[in-house]
Amino acid sequence: MSPLDRAVLDAGRRVLREHGWHATTAERIAAAAGVSRVTLHRRGIRREHVLQGLAQLAVASYRDALWPVLLRDGTGAERLAAAVDALCDVAEQHLDVLVAIQSASGEVFHDDTTGEADTRSEFTAPLEKLLRDGLADGSVRVEDVHETAVVLFNAVGWTYVHLRTQHRWPPARAREGVAGLVLRGVVA
Repeated sequence: MSPLDRAVLDAGRRVLREHGWHATTAERIAAAAGVSRVTLHRRGIRREHVLQGLAQLAVASYRDALWPVLLRDGTGAERLAAAVDALCDVAEQHLDVLVAIQSASGEVFHDDTTGEADTRSEFTAPLEKLLRDGLADGSVRVEDVHETAVVLFNAVGWTYVHLRTQHRWPPARAREGVAGLVLRGVVA
């Protein structure tokens, strides 16, 4: 059995949903997984490892959601709108994990190799491709593709999470509000 098997990750997600990141403990995760705290300790599992594992699942969901959008037909703007929609879907699916990441650390999403942290390319590259396609077909207007992709990823994802969790907006209202605003800024 791997240190972070699916049962431990599922237990961690249940504890996050019920208690939030600050009250998530290894003891609670162990209890939810049906194992002792000592078992997790012997396997070297801390709550941060569980959050990292859940973050990896969220990253995989994002990649899986964006891949079909990159391959579909349509203008860059149409495909960008579908990507924004997919980003909202992934954020909705992983709300608890995203809120915990905001509380714990941003390193899941950022490359901090220089003085200024940048959003990791695995998140921005799909959006950059769609923006370049939109520039080529005239359906998108932007000056800096990379910077716009960074802003889009963060504006959509984190604003959606904020509206859903802090304002308690329903998913459709949060999606329409965020998507409508950001797409009006880039669609020609």
